Amino acid sequence: MTTEASISGLRAFFEQSGPVIVAFSGGVDSALVAWAANDVLGDAALSVTAVSASLATDEATDCAALAAEWGLHWRTVETDEMTRAAYRINDADRCFHCKSALMDQLEPLAAERAAMVVLGVNVDDLGDHRPGQHAARDRGARFPLVEAGFAKSDVRRVSAELGLRTWDKPAAACLASRLPYGTQVTVPLLRKLDRAEAALRRLGFGQLRVRDYGDTARLELPLEDLAAAITQREAIVDAVAGVGYRYVTLDLEGFRSGNLNGALTPGESLAQSQGAQSEGAQSQGAQSQTAPR
Repeated sequence: MTTEASISGLRAFFEQSGPVIVAFSGGVDSALVAWAANDVLGDAALSVTAVSASLATDEATDCAALAAEWGLHWRTVETDEMTRAAYRINDADRCFHCKSALMDQLEPLAAERAAMVVLGVNVDDLGDHRPGQHAARDRGARFPLVEAGFAKSDVRRVSAELGLRTWDKPAAACLASRLPYGTQVTVPLLRKLDRAEAALRRLGFGQLRVRDYGDTARLELPLEDLAAAITQREAIVDAVAGVGYRYVTLDLEGFRSGNLNGALTPGESLAQSQGAQSEGAQSQGAQSQTAPR
């Protein structure tokens, strides 16, 4: 796929879409969708950032900065996933409940504007365990990058060609993704992870994950950063222990986005195998699962 064809395909989507509500997290994918929607539709494209304890503070700040830089028609909404027992349990379908909470906020905005909801999902995402995609798609959301044939590499290449500073932004995900399935999601724990990762970014590390295992923090960094991590060992330990971890470990396999999904076995995803169910029924089923550590 050529860069020009990629741009044309994405613009063509919005030329035919009518007004849209863009779920804008500030990541490389949703940033390109928001930029293209704004470029084609102007004020008929509303970019919306969902604010909750699962959104890293740095990401929330960058969403506001990008909206100002690009002249996006932008606003925030607060989502209530933390009030949902099925989300806090943190089973294999946590993302399903999170996206459901997001759609609860975006659908009324879409109805007011006679708009469709669009998300920054790319073709590569379709092959991973992403129950949130099902929650959004089942409620009518569309994925412009998928429909235009964008893989992750296309997103980054096109963003670079357009001069968007997000083209090489490290992969981001909600803070709850740092918790092994079965570890209950709490606001204090998410804030702890947020502070730990922010401290590491201040030390110069860009792409990273801090995975929580009780008193132990397992750090994932790109393989090319492992030598620098050893050099800065004392500063890293001080930074991570400073937010409340007793032990700080470095994963020698390096950074792997979504690697906690490797602990899942076929059939663990209620949303995909059975469709949307009541929150109470999902909570009862989730409580019988063993936490994959």
